[in-house]
Amino acid sequence: MLWTVFAIVVLAMLALDLGVLHRNPHEVKLREALTWSAVWIGLAFGFMVLVYVWRGQRVALEFLTCYLIEESLSVDNLFVFLVIFSYFNVPKHLHHKVLFWGIVGAVVMRAVFIVVGVAVIERFAWLIYVLGGLLIVTGIRMAVHKEQDIHPERNPVLRLFRRMFPVTDDYDGDRFFVRRAARTLATPLFVVLLVVETTDVAFAIDSVPAALSITLDPFVVFTSNIFAILGLRSLYFALAGIMPMFVYLHYGLSVILVFTGVKMIAAHWVRIPIGVSLGVVAGVLALSVALSLWRSKRMQRAA
Repeated sequence: MLWTVFAIVVLAMLALDLGVLHRNPHEVKLREALTWSAVWIGLAFGFMVLVYVWRGQRVALEFLTCYLIEESLSVDNLFVFLVIFSYFNVPKHLHHKVLFWGIVGAVVMRAVFIVVGVAVIERFAWLIYVLGGLLIVTGIRMAVHKEQDIHPERNPVLRLFRRMFPVTDDYDGDRFFVRRAARTLATPLFVVLLVVETTDVAFAIDSVPAALSITLDPFVVFTSNIFAILGLRSLYFALAGIMPMFVYLHYGLSVILVFTGVKMIAAHWVRIPIGVSLGVVAGVLALSVALSLWRSKRMQRAA
């Protein structure tokens, strides 16, 4: 029943989004972005209530914890999308289409990651320690390396694609492919989509193990992941202009990744209650956001 409800909600919202509200490409304004962000967050919490009714409090708390982890990691990755769109000089009215199809592709890739991840962990239990160590190392690197240079042109999949497939010099409306002189050519818009899709693979390497540290229930991990990334487009348009304000967010995320990694490794000896995990994740996020806003206000007063 829950799988059915989840599928109906997601498919209906995607159809409404692309088929009705964004049939004609346009630049997404702040008000529209905030409205859709509230809708997706509301849907996620509404689904959590259904999970609570059908599967109980523990599973509902696991869903909420995984959702907060995935949503916070998604917010940190918005900066990468900003760099990609800036590098390829993508017109603002085409940002939504790229993110829409990029996230549809991400849904498929996350499903594969989660199914394979759960199956492998259940068969080779020792991989829990490998994934836990990966999360700890990633968290430490995130805290130490605050500024990371993003180079979309170095994407290996992009470089291979350009060698094998001709690409037009300019954008052609909102089309990914065009026919010219009896040849099919990709447009730069498809190149941008390709970079977004392959970049999401790197995101999944962090986010999926972090969710698996909370629970190995594929239903909880997948649905929380999908609700988080489906709301990512709206968050991008809502937060793109104020992302520099969250200067301490990456420190909070590094703490969360280290915590989930330690939890994963220590699970055989110490069982951390889901309520404690939720409290740590929510508390660290709230503290990092509050400190970021405090610093931003202090800098404004000093100026």
